[in-house]
Amino acid sequence: MALANVLVLSQIAGHVILFILSLCMIFPLSMNLNEFNGHCLLFASGKWREEDGLFNVEWASPGFCRFPLATGVILFFISSIQIYRFARLREESSFLALFIDVVLGIQMLAMSILSAIMITLGFIVWCSEMTERFPSCETAAGQNITPGGEKIDTSGFYIEMGTAQFGAWGSFAISVGVAVIALLKLINNHQIRNIKVSMYLERQRLVNEDAMNVNNQRDGRSTPPIEAAQ
Repeated sequence: MALANVLVLSQIAGHVILFILSLCMIFPLSMNLNEFNGHCLLFASGKWREEDGLFNVEWASPGFCRFPLATGVILFFISSIQIYRFARLREESSFLALFIDVVLGIQMLAMSILSAIMITLGFIVWCSEMTERFPSCETAAGQNITPGGEKIDTSGFYIEMGTAQFGAWGSFAISVGVAVIALLKLINNHQIRNIKVSMYLERQRLVNEDAMNVNNQRDGRSTPPIEAAQ
């Protein structure tokens, strides 16, 4: 029982951290999409113009930003529901509920690692373009680098993508722990169920043996005594 309580408390703590990390993905990515006029800077490339030093951007698919954003939203709702559920938990969950927890943990893990890789690699591509003109990617933040018609605000992209990257990798690390804890609870529940079944079968066997001995005594038969060894 003590082990179960520790695992439940660990799950609550893990989902609280996931809740916070999901916000680290949702707000920065939303702000960046808004500041970049709906464009996603991840995997965006282009060429610097010689005449005015501006950057002609070849935007990549907005899905590279929308998938991590969707991941953050999903983590937000799953974590909120799980925190409420575990906080109100008064008895051991069923095998089906524990199995669902494992599936959700694996799903969060997979989405988090994909989002983290997507943000990291996509940001590397963008920063490699920025460092062709500026000494560092951070220096490019706030600079007028795109034509006026693009209506791009670059003031916060470095902090926003850095925060989103932190949230994605942090979510992956915590999701691993949450999935492992859910799997341990499932294994523990399965072992307890097996022990209960084994005890029930053994009890039935003993009851049947006692009933058979009683019937033998009523019929005038008894189990012959075992002769002592000579």
